[in-house]
Amino acid sequence: ALTHNGKSKVYVGDNAVFDTKEGQHWSVKTFTFANVQDGSILEYAYRIETPYLFNFGGWAFMNDIPTIYSELHTEIPGNYRYNRVLYGDRKLDVNHAEIKLDCFHLPGFKLAADCESATYAMKNVPAFKEEKYMLSKNNYMPSMKFELRDVIHLDESRTTYSKSWNDVDHEFQYDKDLGRQLKYTSYFKEQLPTSIASISNELERAKAVYYFIQGKMAWNNETAIIQDIRVKEAFEKKTGNSSEINLGLINALEAAGLNAKIMLIATRDNAIPTKQYPVLTDFNYAIVFLTINNEKYLLDATDKNTPFGILPFRNLNVEGRVMDFKKGSFWEPIIPIAKNMHYANMQLSADESGLFSGKVNEVSTGYISVDKRKENNDFRKEDIIKRKQSKNESLDITNLVIENEKDLEQPYKESYNISLHEQPVGDKLFLYPFLMQTYFSENPFTAEKRLYPIDFGFPIQNNYLVSIDMKDQYEVVKVPANKLLKLPENDGELSVVYDVSGSKVNIRLSIKINTQSFAPEAYKSLQEFFTELIKIQTNEPIELKRI
Repeated sequence: ALTHNGKSKVYVGDNAVFDTKEGQHWSVKTFTFANVQDGSILEYAYRIETPYLFNFGGWAFMNDIPTIYSELHTEIPGNYRYNRVLYGDRKLDVNHAEIKLDCFHLPGFKLAADCESATYAMKNVPAFKEEKYMLSKNNYMPSMKFELRDVIHLDESRTTYSKSWNDVDHEFQYDKDLGRQLKYTSYFKEQLPTSIASISNELERAKAVYYFIQGKMAWNNETAIIQDIRVKEAFEKKTGNSSEINLGLINALEAAGLNAKIMLIATRDNAIPTKQYPVLTDFNYAIVFLTINNEKYLLDATDKNTPFGILPFRNLNVEGRVMDFKKGSFWEPIIPIAKNMHYANMQLSADESGLFSGKVNEVSTGYISVDKRKENNDFRKEDIIKRKQSKNESLDITNLVIENEKDLEQPYKESYNISLHEQPVGDKLFLYPFLMQTYFSENPFTAEKRLYPIDFGFPIQNNYLVSIDMKDQYEVVKVPANKLLKLPENDGELSVVYDVSGSKVNIRLSIKINTQSFAPEAYKSLQEFFTELIKIQTNEPIELKRI
């Protein structure tokens, strides 16, 4: 590796190459370039010799800096055949393969074997720029991946590895690290509280099983679907990887007389699995697919803050594969819960000194309640108050009360008293009514254009009600204009209404994002939507005059 600075070339020394352990089975090799300046050209090449025949990795043609030329060259023994998948929407500039004679030598054999020598390259690839609210960059960065399809042995027999889903179903069913881990229903039947078996309603019984496993086991932040899965041992230790917890949940649900199956997914930080043929390395996570009276429920018991029927946010990645060992596996969409609401009601009134104080009630449901619990449950109330006050210097908060901290089936509720210390400008006071920020406190879409789809993960609704009683201390000089803005295809709506009646001002702000994903073509509409929202929240005060 070297750095080109005009006529100067600076080589990377051995002391600039580092190995870092990343997870149980992987390490990462990194290196640093010296004397890098604007306009420098970074040139490097590396060679991998690997025994991992099933998936020896791939090659990303795009990086976070512009790339003049990016090439992958492979030499693969001719009897090893791979499926190749090109990701992204960019075409190869070089795509050439040929037979290379006598390139591969086997110990104990005099004659050398032939290889397939292939070169894949792209030229003048722009830098990849990550955008807010997007799925994994691996969906969009041009890259090539390989998975072993079959091997032709010296006796001309063939072993097939990349097979149909029917073949995969059969292998998983009897695999010691996955399929066989579903044979512990008798064990889990003994572990379940006897009270669960007596619940006649199947949905309530399923919830009881889910919360039992969720409360009993702790996730060690590791994922595995192909190996290192020991359900019984993990349950006894009360900790395990994602598959151990969720396969334990499947066993427990089956032990309770319910119909549960494995669903393989790729988490949001991974590319969406290809549908061309089974590529098992596309999947890195296993969740639970449960059916009750023809209703479908997707479950993951690794997160202590997610209620029954709500997956952790990391799992919201389009679709997964349900492993039905009797009828055959099938693709199943991952549809997030629709009701994700944040509701705030603020009642303010002026005292004789002209200061405003009052009460705020907040209610959160769905994924917003999950976020609230993650933010608050490990903190003292004093710390939560400080965090809220840090968003508005003129605000004092007291008497914070939180309801349903641990009851995941109920909305997360907060109530507290507030006092405002807005400074008047002469005899006027400019009051910004949206003191407690909505779900969006800033505009995430400030770039001029958008290249990739927008994905919020789930639909969002925010209702904000404000009632201001000025008593006989102020009169209204001016309120902002009412507004209504709709996204195309009824995908969202923004409205704000100001109503002045006597000494009172009532305000209603409503934000609705009705779908979680948008095509890049919708970017301008979304940009206008959020620009207007932030303007309403931060730049449009109510103008009052002291009486």
